[in-house]
Amino acid sequence: MTDLNALTIAEARDLLRKGETTSVALTEACLGAIEGAGVLNAFVHNTPELALEQARAADARLAGGDAPAMCGIPLGIKDLFCTKGVPSQAASAILNGFKPEYESTVTQNLFDAGAVMLGKLNMDEFAMGSSNETSTYGNVVNPWRRGNDETPLTPGGSSGGSASAVAADLCLAATGTDTGGSIRQPAAFVGITGLKPTYGRCSRWGIVAFASSLDQAGPMTKTVRDAAIMLGAMAGHDPMDSTSADLPVPDFEAMLTGDIRGKTIGIPKEYRMDGMPDEIETLWAEGRAMLEDAGAKIVDISLPHTKYALPAYYVIAPAEASSNLARYDGVRYGHRAKLSQGDGITEMYEKTRAEGFGAEVKRRVMIGTYVLSAGFYDAYYNRARRVRALIKRDFDEVFAQGVDAILTPATPSAAFGLGEMTDADPVQMYLNDVFTVTVNLAGLPGIAVPTGLDRQGLPLGLQLIGRPWEEGDLLNTAYALEAAAGFVSKPAKWW
Repeated sequence: MTDLNALTIAEARDLLRKGETTSVALTEACLGAIEGAGVLNAFVHNTPELALEQARAADARLAGGDAPAMCGIPLGIKDLFCTKGVPSQAASAILNGFKPEYESTVTQNLFDAGAVMLGKLNMDEFAMGSSNETSTYGNVVNPWRRGNDETPLTPGGSSGGSASAVAADLCLAATGTDTGGSIRQPAAFVGITGLKPTYGRCSRWGIVAFASSLDQAGPMTKTVRDAAIMLGAMAGHDPMDSTSADLPVPDFEAMLTGDIRGKTIGIPKEYRMDGMPDEIETLWAEGRAMLEDAGAKIVDISLPHTKYALPAYYVIAPAEASSNLARYDGVRYGHRAKLSQGDGITEMYEKTRAEGFGAEVKRRVMIGTYVLSAGFYDAYYNRARRVRALIKRDFDEVFAQGVDAILTPATPSAAFGLGEMTDADPVQMYLNDVFTVTVNLAGLPGIAVPTGLDRQGLPLGLQLIGRPWEEGDLLNTAYALEAAAGFVSKPAKWW
């Protein structure tokens, strides 16, 4: 049998239901894999006792015939999700020692379905980053290598720990969050599937906020089928979250027929960027051919305001971040700076935030405060909001013309080396989100599917963008693309 930790959710579920393995065995296999993969720095708070307790409870449910699809499945949980009694730091020193007294809705939904938490996963601080190099825990390392080159590579960000852990088979799947591409970009960098649902499909309650109008939780899995299974357990209306949609959660897995005959797939001309690597261009063309061969109709479309998406995003997201992060002040929880005699509350705020926040978080808070300040609010923030409305209108018009999904590259390159972009202009790092931010600005569902390798043997992915609330249809198109691409490559184990 394949190593248990290398199974997909669907494979493990079937073995569990047949009684051919147990959740305890799956969990122990994953815990052993985590122990041997410290160099990847993916898991930052291990919870083996809790995991085994949950696994034993899952086995009891399975024995009793009460077995939802996620029952007994060992997962990694991104450190942005509050987990009761377990450190939940958002990879920031300012939340050092914080252990919530409550559970996020998404993790509670997963635990109610019988899932097992192996521990908390590394990430960029407060989800601000594209390379997992801003974490207080240190860098996450991608399990992939460029041929025989031993240069450590980024797993992408901000959900880099989730991506690395799933790709290295340390867990069967993981939770991620996506504000501007933070599920889809790392998924593409490590050769796994990453799904960002429609804004409001999954509750944001109990997830540490970065940009409230953009943040959305989603699954990071080994296959499209697994993404469908896991989303079904994560999603649902939550009265605790005013942005949560009161809509039924369909059986996403049952919608995976692989039949996309008659579907219309749009190819946006604006995503053909100057300087795009030939490999990305070729991959995109191959993806288009795969979907056409599967029976889809391919049409060229225009999303004219795409060129304004990145600047609009990097006004709106920092603006919301500066507001959300104002609560981290050393008063109620987390880190508090040592004060000198005579210091008052203002000095406490200043010293605590100076010590607790990393450089990228400080940069974005300062940008956000600037664009919200008197005299600049209309010039920057309100203008960015108007651009956002135009970007959403572009998508609405394309979907109104009968387009079912949109195919684009997921990233502008394969994974790059850790440290290779950190000394550059920060805008160069922000360009990693060039293909993904439009989806968040418009509140749409998007999925990254691994479809090939570059000339150095690194994974590359394509992105599919779907109609709002139609994740089932989007997943089915992704399922057809996955089948046509036949991507089965795994990183050669060196850790």
